[in-house]
Amino acid sequence: MTTRLGSENEFCWMDLKTRDPGGTAALLSKTLGWRFAVDEKDWRKATRISVDGHPIGGVSDLANPVYPPGTPAHIAFYLAVDDIDRRVEAATAHGARLVVPPFDAGDQGRIATLIDPVGAAFSLWQRHHFPGWRFPPNLAGSPHGMVLACDQPDEARHFYEGTTGSPLLCADFIATVGPGASAPRWELVVAVDDLDSVVRAHDDGQASATWPEETGGRVARWSSPEGLSFLVRRKEQ
Repeated sequence: MTTRLGSENEFCWMDLKTRDPGGTAALLSKTLGWRFAVDEKDWRKATRISVDGHPIGGVSDLANPVYPPGTPAHIAFYLAVDDIDRRVEAATAHGARLVVPPFDAGDQGRIATLIDPVGAAFSLWQRHHFPGWRFPPNLAGSPHGMVLACDQPDEARHFYEGTTGSPLLCADFIATVGPGASAPRWELVVAVDDLDSVVRAHDDGQASATWPEETGGRVARWSSPEGLSFLVRRKEQ
């Protein structure tokens, strides 16, 4: 899988939506080496996540009244597109359900949120002044790729290709395994130097690490107590 995350027609950003921003930051700092800090240049004073000085995501507090009561913790992933209105039209024509119509996020870009035909949520991002992911290849702790595990991976792959107009080169679509498979959702693959330390995170009871069958045991799934999860693999040498 070629690393082109952040390019047009690839995923380009994430936002962790949690009811425990402090606890989530502490866990991910310890496990993945991510740095959490308030972005003083942002008028909202938003919390940004970075790796070695490169921004990789944001954090939203679900206690904020903008979120409906009972909204579960989750990670929003943003897919970069050229024309959000045209791509929303293409997505709905290919079977997606529009959840949040396109709107302007200040002068940074435009956002829309949808549910794809297999049931996974995703957002589209048309950038203006905010480009999203920009980091050097093979950086430890950085996004490495995206995975969507579902019962109809071929349908999902064709949907995203039809929506963006080109294949997602940094995304894998894999079939779920077993009757206990979780609901379809996008997950980020993070490349780390020491995979064993991530797997040991469950020893202190603060997080869990499993080896999902659908990945063939090549990666571990790290999950926070709220259920925020990432797929973690060893960094290529």
